[in-house]
Amino acid sequence: MAASHASWCLAAARGGREANAREENAMNRNASLVMLKAKPGQRDEVRRVWEKYARDYIAGSTLGFYYCYDDGDPDRIIVFGLGDPASIREFAQQPWFSDYQRDTHALLAEPGEIRSMTPQYVKDNA
Repeated sequence: MAASHASWCLAAARGGREANAREENAMNRNASLVMLKAKPGQRDEVRRVWEKYARDYIAGSTLGFYYCYDDGDPDRIIVFGLGDPASIREFAQQPWFSDYQRDTHALLAEPGEIRSMTPQYVKDNA
């Protein structure tokens, strides 16, 4: 019984170290938050433009990426990205990015707000 308890403790400690390593890795990343306000009724159209330009790039990148609709505002879009600093910079430097901005410009009620952040704590389920 003591041996199985020791094995369990060792496995738990190993799992804890692995979780700590994942958390430390995530905290060595940068985060980006983009808040967009579509013109009334245009939020789905903004998403279609995003899918046209960015979806395939995001699917193949190392970025963690969340494209969200604000539940409290039918015209608000919130985009959250987490990745290494180079990946986040590269996203906005893609050849299609200026086309994306051009195509969404007429659909937005106001300029987007962009925030850059440095995570201090991350709980990763991966």
